[in-house]
Amino acid sequence: MSTDREPIRFRFAARKALQAVDWMLSRHRSLDLHAILKACYFADKEHLNRHGRPIFGASYRAMRYGPVPVEIYELLKGEPLRIREAGVERLPWRLEGYHVRRRSNREPELSALSASDRECLERALARSVAMTFDERTAATHGPDWQKARMGWIDYRDMVDEDNPLRAAIIEELEDPETWRMEL
Repeated sequence: MSTDREPIRFRFAARKALQAVDWMLSRHRSLDLHAILKACYFADKEHLNRHGRPIFGASYRAMRYGPVPVEIYELLKGEPLRIREAGVERLPWRLEGYHVRRRSNREPELSALSASDRECLERALARSVAMTFDERTAATHGPDWQKARMGWIDYRDMVDEDNPLRAAIIEELEDPETWRMEL
């Protein structure tokens, strides 16, 4: 990536993030933060590579234990701005140390998630929970994490080098209208 380009940013889809995390917790009543955050990363990256757009549009920070979707992390922790942005008064989970536990047994609301979003989330969650902490960390220290500038991962770098649609996806990502689109 050229150092003179602005990193690609999207408008964060808070409602999608809320519904995705609630769905994950409906499948596993309790998950650690690392498993959830890496599932979100795997899903966003897969969706970007398959469909040309991420699911959440989160800002990814290259942290010691892998990419962290900052806004989702803030939502998981219950930061008021993120809760308001997600359009709820109370989160359907509670954070206990490093574990997130679901509060209810009701079916999760999935209306903000497309069929392709749900497919990628399903694969990403299965992948994430099947791995140990160290395996998830290693799996997320790829080229995009390594190329992070000032600690921020650029969506261009999340498009796989061997993706035959790489050039077209990046061209679309670089269109300023794409940056502002609702995901």
